[in-house]
Amino acid sequence: MEPALIQRLAQLRGLGDAYRDYRGELRYFSLETKAKILLAMGCAIDDAAALSAEIDRLEGTKSRGLLPPVAAARGSQVGVDISLAASDADAGIEWVVRQEDGRRRAGSVSAADCKELWRGQIANAWITRRRLELQLDLPPGYHELEASLPGRPAQRCLLMVSPPLCFEPPAIQRGGRLWGIAVQLYTLRSRGNWGIGDFSDLKQLIRWLAPRGAGFIGLNPLHALSPADPGRSSPYSASNRHFLNVLYIAVTDIPEYSDCPRARARVAEPQFAARLAQLRAPALVDYTGVAAAKLEILELLHADFRARRLVPGFARGARFDAFVQRGGDMLELHARFDALDRHLRSSCGCGAGWLSWPEEYRDPRGAAALGFAAQYPEKVQFFLYLQWLAHEQLGEAQALARQLGMPIGLYGDYAVGANAAGSEVWIDRTSYRLGAEIGAPPDDLALKGQGWGIPPQDPLTLENQRLQNFVRLIHDNMRFYGALRLDHVMSLFRLWWVPAHSSPLDGAYVHYPLDQLLTVLTLESARARCLVVGEDLGVVPDEIRAAMPRFGLYHYKVVLFEKQGGVFRRPEEFVREALATITTHDMPTLRSYWDGGDIELRRRLNLYPSADMHAAVLRERDADRAALLSALREQGLAPRHPNAPHEPYTPELGLAMHEFLARSSAALAAVQIEDLLGMVDPVNVPGTDREYPNWQRKLIADVEDIATRGDLDAFLAAIARARAAPPPLGGQSK
Repeated sequence: MEPALIQRLAQLRGLGDAYRDYRGELRYFSLETKAKILLAMGCAIDDAAALSAEIDRLEGTKSRGLLPPVAAARGSQVGVDISLAASDADAGIEWVVRQEDGRRRAGSVSAADCKELWRGQIANAWITRRRLELQLDLPPGYHELEASLPGRPAQRCLLMVSPPLCFEPPAIQRGGRLWGIAVQLYTLRSRGNWGIGDFSDLKQLIRWLAPRGAGFIGLNPLHALSPADPGRSSPYSASNRHFLNVLYIAVTDIPEYSDCPRARARVAEPQFAARLAQLRAPALVDYTGVAAAKLEILELLHADFRARRLVPGFARGARFDAFVQRGGDMLELHARFDALDRHLRSSCGCGAGWLSWPEEYRDPRGAAALGFAAQYPEKVQFFLYLQWLAHEQLGEAQALARQLGMPIGLYGDYAVGANAAGSEVWIDRTSYRLGAEIGAPPDDLALKGQGWGIPPQDPLTLENQRLQNFVRLIHDNMRFYGALRLDHVMSLFRLWWVPAHSSPLDGAYVHYPLDQLLTVLTLESARARCLVVGEDLGVVPDEIRAAMPRFGLYHYKVVLFEKQGGVFRRPEEFVREALATITTHDMPTLRSYWDGGDIELRRRLNLYPSADMHAAVLRERDADRAALLSALREQGLAPRHPNAPHEPYTPELGLAMHEFLARSSAALAAVQIEDLLGMVDPVNVPGTDREYPNWQRKLIADVEDIATRGDLDAFLAAIARARAAPPPLGGQSK
């Protein structure tokens, strides 16, 4: 292994040299870590000649390419960084812009008139980098730029132009401060669901909250998971982020259900009714049982739909065909994946996911996969039908929220990555690197670091593909939402890559084209009229801190983390452009936090590196409880009980904490439904897998009962009053 070559190639492939950890200490990445990540990227690290050739190729691409693959611009300032050989420094440049709407703009300029940004030697050639200003007022969109030097072929790049800032709803622009409830959809109980929260339950929640002044309902990621392996239930380990989890379909709300005697008769059978009752009863979601029950009836409905859609004038058949046509190749491949996954699991005993399939099926466009689709078209169409139903019902929920006056309606969540064995990676294997996983270095929530089992996308491949997959991902995820949360927003700038078979402690940061990704996000936000919230918790680099307000992304502020010198931030000190909340799905509930149950749970799960660390957390929690009571007293909100940090949690404390939240300057405030109900058990414990039943715990009450509780109405009324009051002095934009 040649250290100098490894270091140079690592730099060219976006690997950093060091970072500051959550304590502010500078930590350098080892040569061994860099080599392992380069190996995951497909580089031959033990072949000096191959390393040199790859370095020459990458440097040569930069020196010979007049235009980059992708260029980004905002507002009316349209400029592109170009690369020229020193001999072309005075050459004329002809350029053409083909706008997204088909119009053509053209011009020419002398390279000598372009501002020089840098000059130096790359791959034994003297290069000058200059700024080509097009002097055009281009509309926002995805345009094609073509440029050429005299006597040489033209080069092309994707020229993305976005508005200056992401979309912000008019209600907020007028000075409103909105509030809403955050809920993990699968946790909802109701007397009509089939053991998992569904889109019908979501509509019930909307009907309850909208008249009480809620501006939004925050949801966990609804990305497609694995129907063939429903036990793989983490919403942050999606099979495919372009599509939806079909287990959220409310079966009896499907129009075909009322017209399908076989389905209705089966559901009415005492044995099936008892089965549904057994699925509703437990404290944890039985994903396998839910999937078996739902898919059985959905297959009956699909069979009925297939028979009827051939009848002339069947309007739902036409709508289904239009949905499939809009979804294109990617939707077809995803349905093919789910059908194959289910077929191979039942017929061959394969594990779920393409990594367990026979080799011949691992190519999504190979002969075996195509042959399966041709032999079993009804199996593929079944999963197209399920996606259609899920999209239809989610769209109806958002339409209902808007109809009932919610300024945002549904606030969605976009996961940072996709499961290695799922359809998104199967469809686009060239972008993902299976020799590594993404995660996070140690922080307050996970002191041993985190590995999420999700393969990273290669930034070089993304750029060479002109970001088309990212463009569609953002577009698809904004379809039904008035706001979208980006999980781990730092991924737009850098991701923590953990090489295979390594500890998360031995990872390193790989960097991504931040401005280009943010330009896509801003453009899609404006087109979808969708506000964007970036989850910026943990180790946040300065580049992200600066970029979020520059592009109009909202911050994600957790009250329990908002402290300095042991003192909690006052409500008027919160940034306006933010969503504020007391807890999150990765944290203990407020009740567990106050009583210290989460510390004991993490001790039992062996999540503290040492006894000293456990003792330090206990001491810090004691101090935090005292500081919280002090912060509440300062606001005139201190509850009578508890009136000392060692006393147990009370609903009165919960209300005081949420009134404190509601007074904040943040434009958005979210109440976790678990805290509204005073629950103890967390949704998820970071750093665990099978040790704790993550993503399974249900709520402790049915939606029907929640909606009739006077104490909850009073709680929400207090939140609404505090949000409607004039914002506290001192709130500022940052």
